[in-house]
Amino acid sequence: MTRRQLREMQLSPGDNEGPVAILWCRLCATRPQWPCRHPTRGFLLRVDLAKPKRTPTLAQERALDRAMAARQTCGQCRRRFDICLSKKLGCCLECFDGTPVHPSSLMTLPAPAVHRLAA
Repeated sequence: MTRRQLREMQLSPGDNEGPVAILWCRLCATRPQWPCRHPTRGFLLRVDLAKPKRTPTLAQERALDRAMAARQTCGQCRRRFDICLSKKLGCCLECFDGTPVHPSSLMTLPAPAVHRLAA
């Protein structure tokens, strides 16, 4: 199976040291060149050597969220978007040239926790 097929099955390559076989596009099969510059090439890996994907720790998930927040937050208006913003602009389009932002593209923050203690 390919890496993508393993990922869909929630598996990682595991102990696969290298591909068992390589799928080539028809063009590269007639004129083999290494490395193949054509996009249709796939490495086949053994499923029996694949291992279950590791689940990230809470600290790893927190670090990933902070990294994504840095890429998705506008530098001027400090709003967070669902997509990564352009590094070249450094801000959202609304701050850059006034193009209105659709509200559905903004991330909504979870409601603050309400404590309901009896005492």
